[in-house]
Amino acid sequence: MKNSAPVVDSAEDGRSSRWNAHRSRRRTALIKSARKAIHRLGPGASMEEIASSAGTSKSVFYRYFGDKAGLQQAMGELVIGQMQEKLVAAARAADTPREGLHAMVSAYLQMAETSPHVYAFVTRTDGVDALSNPSGSPVSGTMSHFFASIRQMMEEPMRTYLQNQPAAYLQTTLAYWPTAAIGHVRAAGELWLGTADGPDKPGREDMAENITRWLFAGISNNSQDTGIPSRSDNRGTESQ
Repeated sequence: MKNSAPVVDSAEDGRSSRWNAHRSRRRTALIKSARKAIHRLGPGASMEEIASSAGTSKSVFYRYFGDKAGLQQAMGELVIGQMQEKLVAAARAADTPREGLHAMVSAYLQMAETSPHVYAFVTRTDGVDALSNPSGSPVSGTMSHFFASIRQMMEEPMRTYLQNQPAAYLQTTLAYWPTAAIGHVRAAGELWLGTADGPDKPGREDMAENITRWLFAGISNNSQDTGIPSRSDNRGTESQ
């Protein structure tokens, strides 16, 4: 007797697909509602407050995200993904490494400034800093991928920019500079975000230019100074 093939219930399979699609849409809608709530209430908002703002119960959020850390991870994937897309687009539209860095810094500041509460929520929860300590955060995988992609974007133009420098200097710079630059941008940007508005606070584009200049030329305020040692400078340092 021939073995009969398993019968697939197409109606049941269709219902399952529709249910999964419904859950996905509902989950996305909850994330967007929670994002609006955090934007208005701040990163310390409770799950009950978030659910109330979304017009539902906190049990619904627990059903979809487990807990507040799960919601943070889901929102982090969305927000950080959007941030990454904008940084990539900004870098690709630039003609020079310096212009690319300035565009990325400006895009970062713009996104953080637009909703500082959401920015804080996806990078800090319960005292854990997801950017400097990604392993201790529920968004660790998202942040690791984000950092890796940003570092890679920085490495390629810098490799071209430093192609005439000694090989040892190039290797060391590419190994350390992108990571250090990310930390510099983040620290300066967050200090700027936390500074009260006033005549001494630079505008966003001025701050983006300041950060770019500091990374490329140091604090000399000389736009022609790249801060890169010449071959003769390297020899002089080694002979001392």
